[in-house]
Amino acid sequence: MTRIVWHGHSCFEIVSDNGMHVVIDPHDGYSIGLPPPRIKADLVLVTHDHYDHNAVESVADSHTEIRCCLDGEEEIMGVKVRGVKLPHDKFGGKRRGWVHAYHLEIDGFRMLHLSDIGIIPSREILGEPHVLFIPVGGTYTISADEAWSIVESLKPPITIPMHYWVPGMMMPLDPIDEFLKFVKKIRIIRMDAGSMDVRETLIPEEPRIVVLKPPSMQR
Repeated sequence: MTRIVWHGHSCFEIVSDNGMHVVIDPHDGYSIGLPPPRIKADLVLVTHDHYDHNAVESVADSHTEIRCCLDGEEEIMGVKVRGVKLPHDKFGGKRRGWVHAYHLEIDGFRMLHLSDIGIIPSREILGEPHVLFIPVGGTYTISADEAWSIVESLKPPITIPMHYWVPGMMMPLDPIDEFLKFVKKIRIIRMDAGSMDVRETLIPEEPRIVVLKPPSMQR
C-alpha cells in the first residue's frame, strides 16, 4: 500500500510500502497562508527554486536526500525519478523561468508531478502515469481549461488537482471549482481527508479525479 498526502499547494508526501517518505515541493506554510507540513522526508524533490516550492529546511534533516531541478534519470533510495525541464510560462521561460516535471516509480506505481507548467506538454513527455498531480489554479501556470484538456486526453486512472486557492491561502489562484466545471464523463471524488491510499491491485479501470481536503480545512 502506498499513501499520498497533500500538504497544500504543490506539496505532496508519498509514503512507500516500506515506510520511506518522499516529499515533493515543500512550502514553509506561513509564506503562503497555509499550515506548514510537519513531516520529515527521506527524499525531497524540488521542481523549481521558487519560495512556495523550495522550503527544503521545513521537511529535511541531516539524513535527507535532496534533489532540486533534477534533469534526466536517477534512482534514489529505490525510487526511480526522471526530471523533464519545461517552461513556467508560455514564452519559453522568459517571464518565470523553468520547472521540472517529475516522473516517479514507487511500489509499482507511475506518478507524474507537473509542477508549475506554463504550457501543455506533449503526449510523449506526459507518458502513461497511474497518478497525475496537475496544477489547476491558473495565474502562474496553465489555466483550468488547459489542465482539463490534459486530463481529458491522458485519462490517467487517478488525477489529483493541486496549486489552487484554498481557504487561508494568500496567493491569487482560482479555486478548485473553476477546474471542476470543465470536467465531463470522469468521476469526481471529494475526499474527507487530505490523504488517500492506493494499492497496485486496485488501480481503477475508469479514470477519476480525486480532490483531497486541504490542510487549512482539516481538523
